[in-house]
Amino acid sequence: MAETTHADRRAQLTAERERVYRELLALGVDRSSYDDGFADSGQVTAERGEVDAIVGSLREALLEVDAALGKLEAGTYGRCETCGEDIVDARLEAMPAARSCMACASKRR
Repeated sequence: MAETTHADRRAQLTAERERVYRELLALGVDRSSYDDGFADSGQVTAERGEVDAIVGSLREALLEVDAALGKLEAGTYGRCETCGEDIVDARLEAMPAARSCMACASKRR
C-alpha cells in the first residue's frame, strides 16, 4: 500500500475517531436528561436500553478505529488478521478499520 494511501487512511480513521467520540460525548449529555419522574417508567427503561445499545456500538467502533490506527503505526495495516493476505483497497475505502479480507469475513457469517 502506497504511503500516500496510508496518509489518506490515517486521515480518514482520525476523522472517524473524532466523529464517534463526539457522538459518545453527545449521548453522555443526553443520558442525564431522562426524567425519572416520568409516568411511564417502561418508556424510560426502553429509551435507556436504546441509548446503552448505541453507546456500546460506538465504543466498539472507537476500539476498531484505534486498532486500525495502531496497525498503521506498526506497519501491519491492510493485512487480514485471519489469513494474512492483503485486504483490497475497495474494502478499506468502505471500511477503513476492516480487520479481515472479504473471503475471511464471509466465512465468519
